[in-house]
Amino acid sequence: MPSPRIAIVGAGPGGLILARILHLHGLQPALFERETSFHSRTQGGSLDIHADTGQHAIHAAGLTPDFQRIARYEDQETRVYDKHATLRFIDTDTSTGDRPEVDRGQLRQMLLDSLPPNMIRWDHDLDIARPQAHGTIDLIFKNGVSEQFDLVVGADGAWSRIRSLVSSARPVYSGIAFAELGINDVDTRFPEIAKLVGRGLTFALGDAKALIAHRDANAHIGIYAGLRAPEHWARSVLDLASPQAIRTSVAANFSDWSPDLLALIANAGDTISPRSIHILPVGHRWIHRPGITLLGDAAHLMSPFTGEGANLAMRDAADLALALTTATDWNAAIASYETTILSRAEISAAQAADALDGTFSPAGLDSMLQLMHSHSA
Repeated sequence: MPSPRIAIVGAGPGGLILARILHLHGLQPALFERETSFHSRTQGGSLDIHADTGQHAIHAAGLTPDFQRIARYEDQETRVYDKHATLRFIDTDTSTGDRPEVDRGQLRQMLLDSLPPNMIRWDHDLDIARPQAHGTIDLIFKNGVSEQFDLVVGADGAWSRIRSLVSSARPVYSGIAFAELGINDVDTRFPEIAKLVGRGLTFALGDAKALIAHRDANAHIGIYAGLRAPEHWARSVLDLASPQAIRTSVAANFSDWSPDLLALIANAGDTISPRSIHILPVGHRWIHRPGITLLGDAAHLMSPFTGEGANLAMRDAADLALALTTATDWNAAIASYETTILSRAEISAAQAADALDGTFSPAGLDSMLQLMHSHSA
């Protein structure tokens, strides 16, 4: 009996983990990615990889030694400042932490390197996903390619095209928008900023606003300036004539904050991106449909404020791979998988929504301090 034809749409961490584990078990899924290559965009900043989700999936993929070569266990510090740059909380003990940081680009490259070179099909932007009466799914791409599959996995993120085959839910704007900035070679060029941020994740909170900074590999600092704003705010700011005009406009929202914190914006580079936070409803569910399933943000898009997004996507992928490689009844196994991942994600999504609302409130600093002290107790 021929192996079922499996398509994975989206080559983020979840899609790549799923492809890797299926490959280890002798299956050869088709992995489609709309980007033209790994180098077609910047990959973003750091992720903290959690033991029971992301690290669990990496272990299931047989990649723990590779991961440990790129993981930064030394970058697990947490700092919280008020808007006057007064340090209100610090946890510098990284010796017992098990949420090491890893750059998104390094993680994705590790996963890509673990796959046969012909498995991922770049430059395949999905146009139409069309279920057929006999149970297969036709995928039609904007480059003219059309193929038919027995199972299609939507790993295609927040604006998933596959999600619409099982759910009418669409992401809604949370009310929180960010401008994403960065500083290169911070240790040499701006040692005082490096000292302020430290070896991990730093929050500065006040006035229902936030400046968030994290240390990435190669002495890079990623910076997020966030506030409650209309959905178009971040993009309209970035439509200004020059990077300097953008930095000035972003900084104006923090005009009475400490100059030490405003230095994060003033000294940022010219690559600046809008980041408006969209989420699916907490507890998002769908009625199981044979031949189609979802993982990661396609299934349960949530606020990034608990750091669970990529971690849950990878754990989803490991759970789905287990279901597909051990069950005799794929349809029943996938239905059970969906129940498991959506129940798990509902808890994380509720926590993430509370964290986002609490942080961007007048009591945001107190809310964050209470959270940090409870975690360090």
